[in-house]
Amino acid sequence: MSHALGIYRLQQADSRIDQTNQRLQEIRAVLENNSLVQAVRSRLEASEAALKEAEKGLRQSEATAQAQRIKIEQVESSLYGGRVQNPKELRDLQSELTALKRHLASLEDKQLEAMILLETTREQQQTTLKELRQAEAQVISQNSSLKSEQDTLLSNLENLKAERAAIQNAISADILQKYELLRQKKHGLAVTTVNEGACDACGAGLTPAQAQIARISTQLFECPTCGRILFSN
Repeated sequence: MSHALGIYRLQQADSRIDQTNQRLQEIRAVLENNSLVQAVRSRLEASEAALKEAEKGLRQSEATAQAQRIKIEQVESSLYGGRVQNPKELRDLQSELTALKRHLASLEDKQLEAMILLETTREQQQTTLKELRQAEAQVISQNSSLKSEQDTLLSNLENLKAERAAIQNAISADILQKYELLRQKKHGLAVTTVNEGACDACGAGLTPAQAQIARISTQLFECPTCGRILFSN
């Protein structure tokens, strides 16, 4: 096996390993960061806080209206109980009763508004809760599929590493070192092919003599433009 063929096969194995690792990284990001569920859960927490405030508001409104009714009952008892005989005091009680009833009507309007707000807030909370359940089900379904893909990729990765090790053992140490250094400089792609008389990585054309050297030379031939090692069938 020629030097160029050996490191070309090594490059193919490394490229497949890089692609597999990239996909595994993407899957891990999805599995660890369920942004959809987190967003809906945040909305649910906000709606639940709003629901508690609405419930508190209704309780306060009911208590205030009930206190007002008790005041009205007390004034009515004094007015109609026969204990007060003085005309002026009776007129004052009647005026107070009228004012209390007027204020009660206002309080009951506020109580009704509080009830409507509570019902609306409860509906929003239930809607958001339903959305959260749907989002969780969607993520679970996606994760199930991703988990299966992850398991397959991990198995493939072990096979690729074993294949790479076998190829690497047939390559001399100096050429292997040159390959590894070039891979670091060229973002993982140290070896490329000649395609229609040009470097397949950078697209630079080769002279007929250069193309011939890349094809038949037993030594490594680098692209004059990008510096990658060229392999030609």
